[in-house]
Amino acid sequence: MRKFIFAFLFILAGLSYLFKIDELLVNKFTFFNDIKTSYINKVINISTTIEKYFDQANTIEKLKIENGELKEYKILYATAQNQLNALKEFLANVDIPENKAKIELVKVLSYINYSDFTKVWLDKKVEDDSISGLITDNYSAGIVVNKNGQAVGLLNGNKDCSYAVYIGEGKAPGIIVAADTQDELQIKFIPIWADINKGDEVITSGMDNIFFEGLKVGRVTEVSNLADMKVATVKSYVNVLKKKYFYTYKNSGQFTNYNLEKNNTNKKEDIPEDN
Repeated sequence: MRKFIFAFLFILAGLSYLFKIDELLVNKFTFFNDIKTSYINKVINISTTIEKYFDQANTIEKLKIENGELKEYKILYATAQNQLNALKEFLANVDIPENKAKIELVKVLSYINYSDFTKVWLDKKVEDDSISGLITDNYSAGIVVNKNGQAVGLLNGNKDCSYAVYIGEGKAPGIIVAADTQDELQIKFIPIWADINKGDEVITSGMDNIFFEGLKVGRVTEVSNLADMKVATVKSYVNVLKKKYFYTYKNSGQFTNYNLEKNNTNKKEDIPEDN
């Protein structure tokens, strides 16, 4: 029975092909063709929609990746631009006299201790124990010392930062040290005979061989008379705690520091004389 049905269907299909019955059906009954065309169009539309969806998903993913990369480049560009602006500011304002000195641009790396913002690591290696000066915008900013071969910046206001200065037009000598308040400095060891007044400008003297003469420090806001010296309070021109870059200044002709000590026989050591 099954064989008979299979044979009948086979003969029927062969006769349909032979006498082109399918074409006659299509010609006579056009709605079959419409159904076929509609089906094909829908399949094509669905395939196209699915393809567009996956293409859009891939495109969105690529755009997300590119957007992330652009954001990173934008951050890097902004950082580089800020550094460039800082360098331009230094080059525009710093005024170094012509002498045999070594000038280097250094960057502040970090605080050494979070409880003291006036002591910082600098991106500079040092080979000796000589003291260098720190400069920013043509102002004195502090000193540089050696800590196990790494440069340490002792900024203005640090208890271990001190250097020689002149006060006023008469160039009264003194030594800058830290004051009781963070936004002020103090000058000690001013001769009792010195004529200094409130408002006098303070500059580096260069007599300590740390700075050259003429770097601006600040202005005197108060003068106190002690038994054997005067003490002045100074308002600094610049807030060094906000700076990220400095110049280090080192005189190539620095003198040797001599420690003068008395022995048990109170014999004086030989002291080199100035030529």
